[in-house]
Amino acid sequence: MTDAATTKRSAEADGPPGEAEALGFRPLYAQVRDRLIRRLVDGVWAPGEPLPSEMQLAAELKVSQGTVRKALDAMAAENLVVRRQGRGTFVARHDEERIMFQFFKLVGDDGSRTFPQSRVTSVQAAKANATERETLKLEKDARVVRIRRLRSIDGTPVIVETIVLPEALFPGIATMELPNNLYGLYAMHFGRTVASTTERLKAVAAGPADAEALGVAAGAPTLKIDRLALSLERQPVEWRVSVCLTERIHYLSELR
Repeated sequence: MTDAATTKRSAEADGPPGEAEALGFRPLYAQVRDRLIRRLVDGVWAPGEPLPSEMQLAAELKVSQGTVRKALDAMAAENLVVRRQGRGTFVARHDEERIMFQFFKLVGDDGSRTFPQSRVTSVQAAKANATERETLKLEKDARVVRIRRLRSIDGTPVIVETIVLPEALFPGIATMELPNNLYGLYAMHFGRTVASTTERLKAVAAGPADAEALGVAAGAPTLKIDRLALSLERQPVEWRVSVCLTERIHYLSELR
């Protein structure tokens, strides 16, 4: 049997005959997932809004209800939608609870999870430098917004952050009053949903500026978290470098 025939048979197994011809030879649930994500990108459904029922989506896309269910389950596993028993499927919100468990990996040594409070110390709009252009995949003359903020838990500074945003994706953000939950702002005000991140961790000595902000001596041991946030379309939307004190907290990675 050829590879094409094998792929076609696999696709047909997800639904009744005819579905493979309707959507191509990739697994049907993956194609349905892609089409639904495209609608999220286009703003058809806003964060917190319900999606049509599985039956409605199946009829519209001309696939089986089981195929739609598998696509939605995949999206739920990626934290793009939330499945609520007896109520339906909803576009995920970037609320503090979701961010704390999906993106914020710093946990108290006693196991407690607390979403830190933030104080913005500076905001600057400027032409992107070479490192920013490379990291965020920007054009030569692109501009960025740089945000510096201090984050505290129970009133004690524990994190100092430098955040860089492509100005074209977030017009006007430099003059806005910035909330504690930036990912929620990106989604609700600018239609930019953070779907995934990549992080690099490194133990570093605190530089003078970071040490002063955190109230420690220059050279104090810290954990640097270098994070690149990606949109639903895998486009870089934010570069964030966090310098963290780890006397009371640690980085927790849960592998499943």
